[in-house]
Amino acid sequence: MSVFAFGANYDGRDVFQDFINNSCVGIGWSYNDNTSGHNIIQSIKAGDIVYIKSCNNGSPITVRAIGVVTDYDSFTVPNVAEIARNVKWLDTTSFVIPNPKSSDKNNVRSNSVYEEYNLDVIGQIINKL
Repeated sequence: MSVFAFGANYDGRDVFQDFINNSCVGIGWSYNDNTSGHNIIQSIKAGDIVYIKSCNNGSPITVRAIGVVTDYDSFTVPNVAEIARNVKWLDTTSFVIPNPKSSDKNNVRSNSVYEEYNLDVIGQIINKL
């Protein structure tokens, strides 16, 4: 099992509720604009944990929802995600994780999607399930 974080801010447009309503998570970038993001999403397995986050460099992580990927399908959700995965949302209660900057210098938390490796963050995500 892996844990992946997703942003829901598309140049000032919040797609959080679209992710919840469509039982999915994804990115709005095209393959040509974010090849790495598309590859990350394709690598996610059924049973992996995903969370929607809000975080800028150096700020705390606001976790907005936590879910589990339900299958291996990837698809497009018009006006929401160029590539998306099916998710069963388990917790949509927002909470804040303090910035773990003592162990994560120059991290990727402002990216659209990334695999989470910080054990403190992973532990707090799992404890909410």
